[in-house]
Amino acid sequence: MSDETENAMDYQEHESTYELFIAMSKYGSIAVIVILVLMAIFLL
Repeated sequence: MSDETENAMDYQEHESTYELFIAMSKYGSIAVIVILVLMAIFLL
């Protein structure tokens, strides 16, 4: 067991990681949609 007495969760780090995850998910989805649209235009 750990001898730490402080809070194990770093909420500020948790929030910043969550915000990064949401941003990457959003921009990743937008990138996939753009790629699919471009494929539909140029390959069909």
